[in-house]
This record gives sequence, C-alpha cells and structure tokens, in this order.
Amino acid sequence: MRSLFNHSPSVYRLGLFQRRACLFAIDICTVFIAYISVNFLLVIETKGFPWILINSLCLAPPIFYFTGQYKSLTKYLGSKTIYIQATRNFLLVALTAIASYFYADNIPSFNFWVLYWFFLTVFIAIIRVALRDLLLELKLKRNHKLPHIAIYGAGEAGAQLAASIRLSKTYLLKFFIDDDSELWNRDLNGTPIIPPSLIKNYITSLDKIFIAIPTISSTRQKEILGFLKKYNLEVSIIPTLSDITSGRARVDQLRPVAIEDLLGREIVPPNKDILGDGIQQSVVCVTGAGGSIGSELCRQIIKLNPSKLILFDHSELNLYNINQELLSDINQNQNIYTVLGSVTNLSLVRKVFTEHQVDFVFHAAAYKHVPLVESNPLSGLVNNVLSTRNLCNLSRQCEVKKFVLISTDKAVRPTNVMGATKRLAEIVVQANAEEAESSSYESNSGKTCFSIVRFGNVLASSGSVVPLFQKQIAAGGPITITHPDVIRYFMTIREAALLVLQASVLAEGGDVFLLDMGEPQKIRDLAEQLVKLSGLSIKSDINPKGDIEMVFTGLRPGEKLFEELLIDASSEPTKHPLIYRAIERFIPSKELWPQLDSLEVELNSQNEAKSIERLIKLVPEFQFKPKGKSN
Repeated sequence: MRSLFNHSPSVYRLGLFQRRACLFAIDICTVFIAYISVNFLLVIETKGFPWILINSLCLAPPIFYFTGQYKSLTKYLGSKTIYIQATRNFLLVALTAIASYFYADNIPSFNFWVLYWFFLTVFIAIIRVALRDLLLELKLKRNHKLPHIAIYGAGEAGAQLAASIRLSKTYLLKFFIDDDSELWNRDLNGTPIIPPSLIKNYITSLDKIFIAIPTISSTRQKEILGFLKKYNLEVSIIPTLSDITSGRARVDQLRPVAIEDLLGREIVPPNKDILGDGIQQSVVCVTGAGGSIGSELCRQIIKLNPSKLILFDHSELNLYNINQELLSDINQNQNIYTVLGSVTNLSLVRKVFTEHQVDFVFHAAAYKHVPLVESNPLSGLVNNVLSTRNLCNLSRQCEVKKFVLISTDKAVRPTNVMGATKRLAEIVVQANAEEAESSSYESNSGKTCFSIVRFGNVLASSGSVVPLFQKQIAAGGPITITHPDVIRYFMTIREAALLVLQASVLAEGGDVFLLDMGEPQKIRDLAEQLVKLSGLSIKSDINPKGDIEMVFTGLRPGEKLFEELLIDASSEPTKHPLIYRAIERFIPSKELWPQLDSLEVELNSQNEAKSIERLIKLVPEFQFKPKGKSN
C-alpha cells in the first residue's frame, strides 16, 4: 500500500539540493526586485544601474551561502532568523556600496542604501514567512483529519502552547477561551478569543480542550473542570508553573485530567520551622520503604539530609526500585542502606537498630488491602500487629528518639480485619508511649517518643481505587464501584508524606495525629467526572449509547460506606493548619502485654477462631462479620 507521504505535495519530495536551489533562485530575484523598487522610488540616475545591480548579484550568493542562509529550516522560521537575515543584508548592501564606489560613475545617496537594505530585508522576510506558512498548510492538508481543539487560557502559556501546536500540526486550533472580559472579541495571532459562555455554540466542532493556565489555583481548576464536564469533551492540562520553570516539564507536555485535579484541594506549603527538625544528620529507618507511602516518605526524608536512610521492605522488587531512584538523586554525603526482610523478624530488626543506631522510625509496613486481609486474617495480625510490637520494644531498648506509626481511617470503628489490626497496632503504640513516660521504666535512659498519624485514602497508592478506574476507562469499561453511596477522604501521596514528617516533630508522646483530608468525596461522582473529562459518556438507561458503563458490585466483606478519623475523642489544632492532635483511650500496658502474648501463641498455632476472638476482645468496637455473611 502506498503511504500518505507518496500522495503529499511534491515539495515534500524535493531533495536538499533542489530545495536550496529554489531558495537561492528566489533570493536572487528578491535582490533584483528590491533594487528596482528603490530605483523607481527615488528616480536615481540609471547609468549607475548596471554596476550596482551586478555588484549585488555577484556578492549575494557567497554572502548568503557562507553566512548560513540556507542552513535554517524554513518551516520553523522565527524572529531570530529574520534578525540574522537583516544583519546579513546589511553586509551585502555595505559591500555593494563599497564596490560601487570603485566602478560606478554615479553613486546613489545614503538614503538609497538605507532603503535598499530595508526593502531587501522586508521582501526576504515576507517571502520566508509565506513559504513557512505554505509548508505548514501543505502539511496540514496531508493530515486533514486532525482533532479540533480549543485552548482555555489566552495568556503566555496559551500562546506558547498554540505556537507548539501550530508547528507540530498534531491538532487544529479553533479558538481560545478566557475568563478575562478584556480579551473577548480579540484574537491571538489570528485565533479568536471567546468567553466560556460561548463554548456551547462551537461544541459540535470540537474534540478536545486544553487548559493552559499554569498558575491556576486548585479551587479554580476544579471549577473550570466542573464547568467543562457537561460538554463530554476530552480535557488535558499543561504542567504547573513550578514544573515548567524548574525544567521538569514543558508547556506542551499535556497530561490527562487526574483525580487530584477534580478534588480542588489547595496545597499548603510545608512549614519550614517544623519540617525535618531533627532529621538532618540523623539515622532514619522507614519500614515498608518500597510501598506507596513508604517510598514517598523516603523521597522527602532524603531531601532533609539525614546521615543515614535505612530502607526496610520484604518486597525485593519494591526495595530495588526505590533504592535505584534515590541513588540517582542523592549527594555523595548521604548514605542509603537496604534491608530485605520482614519487620516481624525480631532478630533482623534488632541487628539493624543496634548496628546503625537508629534515631527515627517511620513504620509504614502493613498489609492494607481489605479483601485480602479479610481472607487471610492471621497474616494480617502477624504483619500489622506483631511487627508493631517488635519495633516498639526494640525502639525503646535501642533508645530510638521517635517512633511514628502510619495508620488509617479504617482503624476507627473497624468493620474489617485490616482496620481492626491497624487499630490494635495503634493501641500497642499508645501503650508503649504510656510505659515510656512512666518513671518505673528505667531501661530506656533516652525516652522514646511514640506517636501515630492517621489519615484516609492516598491517591495513586497501590490500594487506591483511582488507578483501577483509569485502567477500566482506558479499556473501554465497565467501571466497577461497590456501592453508589460510598464516600471517601482523599489526599495526594506527597502531601501525606510531608504532613507525616511535620507531625513527627510535633509529637510529645502518645499522640494520635489526624490529617485534614478536606471534604469527603463520593466515589461515584469522581468516576463520572473522570469519564466525562476523558471525552466519553456514561452508558445508562437514559443514555444507552454511552461509552462507559458503571456497574455496582455491592459492598465487599468488611467495607463501610464512609470512614471516620476519630473514635470517641475530640481533636485540637496544632501549629500546622492541616494537622490535629487527639488523645484517645487505649488499653494500659499491664493489661495489654499478657493479651498480646496469648495472641502470639494463637497465631503461631494457626488458630484463626481464637485469634479473631482475641482481636474482638482487644478492639471491642470492631464490628466483626463472620465469613459468609454480607455487610
């Protein structure tokens, strides 16, 4: 089959020599036309005509060739090329004038040479711009089925994006949209600018909308996305201003709408008076370092310049990935150590803590997938509870300064085994905090500060529903949601990690820190917005020809319609506007330790019934549903 290229205009099939020969012929004609134009304008004596014109025609080829006039790409012509051409023409006119003094009988005035240079520059510039536009237009005709797009934002970023699109010819720009009324009914480089209210008049001729406002706030971006979703057009967004100015991204590197864009959550910059206090030049250990939260904690901790960062994980692949990523970014004064193994291995944890003299522990290792832990409760108890007990005991014995447990809102009045194990892990930390504060505990000369940070769902984490939705949309559906009324709190991984680090500094012992997750979001609404802003529609009884079907599968075992962050306590603000502190009830250590010893025996004997019974006793608010019974 013959390709489109074979059907393209013949100019695209010309060789390099042929194209340059055409440009050379055009330039020689331009020199002649420019001279004739000035000659008629000033009505100079014609007997000087042959020598001046001949000198120009003889000097132009070597000057144009050796100064690189034919090396530039015409279809990418810009203002800099025209400035260089003006300098090149000045050289040609100057040498022509000097040569003419030797041969011509009648020398034109100074005004002649100025006009000659001006006309020569203008004519060549106009012809080059016309050729550029002709080439781009011919390329457009070769790709006549390009998607029609509009750019939301007629500022500098919008202009840069339009210029990039015009050169690449991957899209056909129809118009700009802008909120600024002073720009309405005007144009940007020939492309009209319209108010948002007029989009509906052009909706049938559009395929996509690009948002090109890098300085936009999250709240305003959410408003714009909410306004655009009713049009069922695919929406993409340019990178943020910080990414553009830092060189991490270009204006034309568009990305699809992400779930965080729909949340409209404003980012609160880290408090420099809180963030990282004490971590600098300290030894920090992160368990579950290869997981979603653990890996982001490592990325942020390494920026605070610890003397050592210990990556502890039982997944070889995850540990390898985060280690390689950090090694490519760190400076030579920072040390990273990897520990491949389980935090339930008491001897391994003791070896790590004593050899490296750990100062900070961030315990992010946990089994967190609700259905899997529901099916494997013993593994969940061992990994989530016994590991926490081991780490707390060794932290006190090895005089660790601070221990922080990463917890979840599913630990509040849990309805599943995973949430109950995380609540029991919290109780273990609280009991250790109580004992560390007690003067009767004398083996720890440097008192360890224990704290808990509890928050909701983290976007794009391995357990998040968002990546699943995006994968299902890309596959053409259906989107599966457990219940139409399920609501959840959401936060970005980076924000959660930074808040955890700041909360660790605020800890005084036994604290339960709650992160402000904003307003809870209905999962169904987020899924619908993702579909619509992907340029697709929801398939339903009302719209049977829609693209993506939404299927409700029913609540999974142990799943709740909504999550909470507090059990029975009230919270109080801290120095950080998004971090709150609560002191919640727990089981005193003297009562808890014998119970945990018994639980460990039952786990070692694989007695699931006794272990669950013990868990219910230790976490009385656990709303246990036996297997086979639905929620």
